[in-house]
Amino acid sequence: MMPVKELYNTYKRYRTLQTHKISALPIVILMPHSACNCRCVMCDIWKDNKNLKQLTEQDITGLLTSLKQFGTQQVLMSGGEALLNTNFFKLCQILKNQNIKVTLLTTGLTIKKNAQQILDLVDDVIVSIDGDEPLHDAIRNIPGAFGKLKEGVQYLKLLNPGYRVTARTVIHRLNFRNWEAIIREAKAMGIDQVSFLPADVSSHAFNRQMAWTEPKQNEILIAEHELPELQEMISRLNGNNNGADFKTRFIAESAEKIQDIYRYYAAFYELNPFPFKKCNAPWVSTVIEADGNVRPCFFHDTIGNIRDASLTEILNSEDAISFRRNLDIAKNLVCVKCVCSLNLSPLAKIA
Repeated sequence: MMPVKELYNTYKRYRTLQTHKISALPIVILMPHSACNCRCVMCDIWKDNKNLKQLTEQDITGLLTSLKQFGTQQVLMSGGEALLNTNFFKLCQILKNQNIKVTLLTTGLTIKKNAQQILDLVDDVIVSIDGDEPLHDAIRNIPGAFGKLKEGVQYLKLLNPGYRVTARTVIHRLNFRNWEAIIREAKAMGIDQVSFLPADVSSHAFNRQMAWTEPKQNEILIAEHELPELQEMISRLNGNNNGADFKTRFIAESAEKIQDIYRYYAAFYELNPFPFKKCNAPWVSTVIEADGNVRPCFFHDTIGNIRDASLTEILNSEDAISFRRNLDIAKNLVCVKCVCSLNLSPLAKIA
């Protein structure tokens, strides 16, 4: 039988989906620092490194009343590079004191230096891997980035072999031919699981002052004449050599979800519709940026700032409720081209 507290939280999650007023918020994404220590070709965050912003201990403490009210179970520390925040582990401690799970998304460049504190105060780590060593370093525009990532992951595993480290890879024009090498390298460094998604080439997310246009978009967007190669690569992934990786869930997505990466890129040439994504992110999570701005998800517009109002007031303002009530995931232009989605049922447990 489900414990009373868990049953109540499940009820609140159902109520949120029915009324569009946030009663439960299982997941919160924080961006502790606005800068990044990589210069990735598919992201513009680093271009604003001179205008540094970061969340403070006061900011996180100020969120606690809302997080407790909403029964928040997990905070994902994203970025920029979260570890650039000088008080990062103090922020983690504040959250851990409330029994909130902390997940760190990181470039991996400073994992080794911070390994013991990560093991003490972060529940699991998600790293970015873009290719084998030469390609990863080229895409990140940081010499030695791959070596530091590998060294950091392996050091965590040396200190605690059971500690969970997963990887996320953005597949795009520069690295889709290197896909199988990415899987091999992830296994070699001790990664527990790897996840793949296409590149966002059309939104204002990731510090883009304006959406990419040609020729920048075409640096990352897989060209129409390259689509057969992409399909061939995906077919190989699902073949004898890598088919087992779907069965063991080393590759997080199903084979069908990986096929959606082809469909996503093909949709830019009107060869098929953009893959449908069943998503309820604005109802089960929120994003708080380094300057305190709050978004329903990474891709939708700001709805408030935690330095001006409480998170509860922001998420349940008339405008925010109206946004959720009127958001049609299947038709909204931002959602249709979204590269990621979160669909958390009221019964789903936060691992």
